[in-house]
Amino acid sequence: MDTKALYAGSFDPVTLGHIDIIKRSSRMFGHVVVAVGVNPQKPGLFTPNERIDLIKLACKGLKNISFTSFSGLTADFAHQEKCTVLLRGLRDAQDFGFEMQMAHMNAHLEGTIDTVFVPCHQKFASISSSLVKEIAGCLAQGKSKAPEKMAAKLDGLVTPAVIKKLLLKFS
Repeated sequence: MDTKALYAGSFDPVTLGHIDIIKRSSRMFGHVVVAVGVNPQKPGLFTPNERIDLIKLACKGLKNISFTSFSGLTADFAHQEKCTVLLRGLRDAQDFGFEMQMAHMNAHLEGTIDTVFVPCHQKFASISSSLVKEIAGCLAQGKSKAPEKMAAKLDGLVTPAVIKKLLLKFS
């Protein structure tokens, strides 16, 4: 189990679905690099360092995980990190179509890297970072909503630390 795998994404913010994939992957591979992709054309809600800190906090206790950020092509970064596997989480058939296209392109760009699809747990299938941000933003616009009500709506989607950060961002 010496295989080194890369799990790359925007993680803006990290969801419980992402954390589930990281934890399960840590049991399958010798080492998992969790990498926050930085795209200057798409500034996120959270800075790359904030995202890394939130992921680290959620993965506390896992021994074979490292955390970083990168920009550029994922395949190039995987090669640079000496990862032979790209991990991709799947929620549904729509994800599969997109991820399969990306897997083929990454194989074209870096032939020594394989993509492994990890289906998410059923209870996380409807969660996406985009939806979490949309919910938090809508709840924040309804200023009459108390912060504890916003937190309750986001519970089960993201960690308490992410909820706290979302409350700060949208207050």
